[in-house]
Amino acid sequence: MTERPNLRDRRRQETRVDISWAAVRLTVERGLSNVTIEEIAREAGVSPRTVNNYFSSKAEAIVARHQDRARGIADHLRARPASEPLWTALREATLRQLDVDRGDAPEGAPDPQWTAGVRVMIAEPALAGEFLKANAAAEEALAEAIAERLGTEASDLRVQLIATTAGGVLRAVIQEWLRVSPPKDLADIVHQAFDTLAEVLP
Repeated sequence: MTERPNLRDRRRQETRVDISWAAVRLTVERGLSNVTIEEIAREAGVSPRTVNNYFSSKAEAIVARHQDRARGIADHLRARPASEPLWTALREATLRQLDVDRGDAPEGAPDPQWTAGVRVMIAEPALAGEFLKANAAAEEALAEAIAERLGTEASDLRVQLIATTAGGVLRAVIQEWLRVSPPKDLADIVHQAFDTLAEVLP
């Protein structure tokens, strides 16, 4: 069980999220090459120095949303009952995080800002390198939570395989949601993905 963040840590995380969303909003509106650190800082209500303290680049600020999503799934996984089968717990943790991402949007429809951010991360070539790094960090966060649940080390091969698979499921779910027309409820796609996985994995 992880400790509850203190007030200072919560404020730092809120600032980090604010900066990341500011970068996403401006990039969606103008394109990545037309956004500066100074503009991101102004949009987030902080100084350019603060932006640089949290992120090494505007690309890193944008893909932080993906990394934070995986960390959220890891936190939800830690909160699942110990008696719950691992893949069931991963499914439920993923659904819980998607509910968080959805915010106040109607059932089945994620927050439009979240949707636009996902499209930017997938479609913007200049973000490809940072997105790969974020994927690696996301799977590391999942591996740590899985290892705690299994009572082993995050470096364990089984843990790494499960974390990589879980990360792949999340990416596949998002890409399927962006692809299908008419739109489908994200939760339905999550269930479909994990049901398909259950056909080939115990």
